[in-house]
Amino acid sequence: MPFNKNKKQWIVFSFLVSIVLLCVKFYSYYLTNSKAILTDALESIVNVVASAFAIYSIYLSSLPKDNNHPYGHGKVEFFSAGIEGTLIILAGIFIIYQSIVTLIYPEPLALLPVGMVLVAASGFLNGWLGYMLIKKGTAYNSLTLEADGRHLLTDAASSIVLMCGIGIIYFTGYFFLDSVFSILFSLYIIFNGYLLVRKSIAGLMDESSPQAMRATVKILNQHRKENWIDVHNMRVQQYGGDRHIDLHLTLPYYYDLRAVHDEVHEVEEALKENLPGHVEVFVHADPCLPDKCCHYCAVQDCPVRRFAQTNKILWNESNMSKNQKHYHESS
Repeated sequence: MPFNKNKKQWIVFSFLVSIVLLCVKFYSYYLTNSKAILTDALESIVNVVASAFAIYSIYLSSLPKDNNHPYGHGKVEFFSAGIEGTLIILAGIFIIYQSIVTLIYPEPLALLPVGMVLVAASGFLNGWLGYMLIKKGTAYNSLTLEADGRHLLTDAASSIVLMCGIGIIYFTGYFFLDSVFSILFSLYIIFNGYLLVRKSIAGLMDESSPQAMRATVKILNQHRKENWIDVHNMRVQQYGGDRHIDLHLTLPYYYDLRAVHDEVHEVEEALKENLPGHVEVFVHADPCLPDKCCHYCAVQDCPVRRFAQTNKILWNESNMSKNQKHYHESS
């Protein structure tokens, strides 16, 4: 599958870049002895470990569904993002500890201008790579790519602030600020780690995705037919690049089995052809209730209509997710 191949290429590229930047940052720390630069270097260890795990999760999520995993393996991407967020939080806590020790027992700094240049270069590269990973993650519906990209953007932002901090230390001579800046950076990355963990837990707990739901509703509205009387009890779940959609479709009760099958197939094809990635759709067909559905039914040549149409139900995220036909809203 092209999506999976592209996801794998980008995450491997991210892994290789992370290794290079890890070496650059630790070399910068070796030259300067700056704990703030050490903060950046330790976070890069997290980048390398997270990218390595992300490679495996991308591979696993690309595997087809089997008897043990009837919904596929896409959920591993949520687990990958949670691991990355946890590692970020642990790195931030460790950095705060080191910074407090250095604040109590200060150490001399050296070659700060060289450190500034190296940090700036790594920050620029991380920023570009982070932007590309978020862009590709959105295109391929990959939480792993998106999480790695946001992590790298966070790293890039902290590198820029760190470069400014090193400049202030160099020109003012207030070396204690090195530990102060390091603590502030740590709090920032801990917060970003928390956001990743929060998103990971939401996915593992099948929390509803407003973006996925909104996209599904938009497509159904674009392809809406007059004999699709009602859509309700719709559930949209995103598992990595896979999307699973369940919905109830109300059709005229006098349709035979072949006609029902054709309409269900049209709904399925509309969603599969217009949503990215692998889409699995399950449609439960309901018969209309002539004494209740006529008021909002748009079928013009209905042979059993009892009442004229007096209302049109707007399909949106709120009413399509309800487990009830929409005649409650038309009365």
